[in-house]
Amino acid sequence: MLKYYMAFLLALLLGILLSFPILKLSKKFHLSQTILHYVDKHAGKSGTPTMGGLIFIFAIIFSSLFFLQGQILNSILALATMFGYGLLGFLDDFIKVKFHKNEGLKPYQKIIGQVGLSLIFAIYVYLNIGGKLEFFGLKIDIGFFIIPFIVFFFVAVTNSVNLIDGLDGLAGGVNSAYFLFFGFILILLGFEQYALLCFACVGALLAFLIVNCFPAKIFMGDTGSLALGGLMASIAVLSSTELLMPIIGLVFVVTVLSDILQVAYYKKTHKRIFLMAPLHHHFEKKGVHENRIVFVYILITLVLGLIVFLSYMALTGVI
Repeated sequence: MLKYYMAFLLALLLGILLSFPILKLSKKFHLSQTILHYVDKHAGKSGTPTMGGLIFIFAIIFSSLFFLQGQILNSILALATMFGYGLLGFLDDFIKVKFHKNEGLKPYQKIIGQVGLSLIFAIYVYLNIGGKLEFFGLKIDIGFFIIPFIVFFFVAVTNSVNLIDGLDGLAGGVNSAYFLFFGFILILLGFEQYALLCFACVGALLAFLIVNCFPAKIFMGDTGSLALGGLMASIAVLSSTELLMPIIGLVFVVTVLSDILQVAYYKKTHKRIFLMAPLHHHFEKKGVHENRIVFVYILITLVLGLIVFLSYMALTGVI
């Protein structure tokens, strides 16, 4: 267990050391976020620096590489995929900053990038791991169909993480809770290398939260949210545990569904189900402070993570 603690602590330290120079540089070069005009409660956040995801991306990579041992090809692939999605997000953020607007890459351009990266990953997994899925001891082999499944999974996960990044500390806090218990589960399943990536991610995200909790001094931007989604999807796919993500990450699923339902219902009826989508903005409109929303979302993720972890402990005979 020592290497997990050390990876966590090194990532935490690196994240803290990186956060302040990156924050200073982002202010110096005016890498600020433009807030959408209809998000009225966040008008005061306009001008807050973005691209803060660089803080935890580099902290995760360096701390993980320092402690990885043995057969590390798949772990490096997960880190490279995280970096690739982060690069896509960085391009999106750069366009926003360059042209002083909230819209960066066109939606279809983002999807092309996400599908392209995930397709490469899916083909590698099919050729080297196969088409199996694991769910509480039940193993399912879907063969070649694992490729379209992985592509869909990546697009769904990365966009759900991207959508939940709407309140100070929300994406960072929820992802910390998710990766914490997912790491414990991976240890039980024997995927120690991937568990190490999870704990490094938790440490790096906690460091990032120092400058991202309310009131945020810097946003993670699409640079960070797409990178986190890429890492989350990569680890789940490589460990064949994709079906656990919607359980532990229920708040991600609810966030995406609330957005899809809002758009679909509005197109059909020109009426809204929620005061604003995604769901966390609906709660804001109802007068709930964003700190309370963040706390509840993190708590839900922690509870669900604990339930799944205890289930696997029982399944493997630990308890």
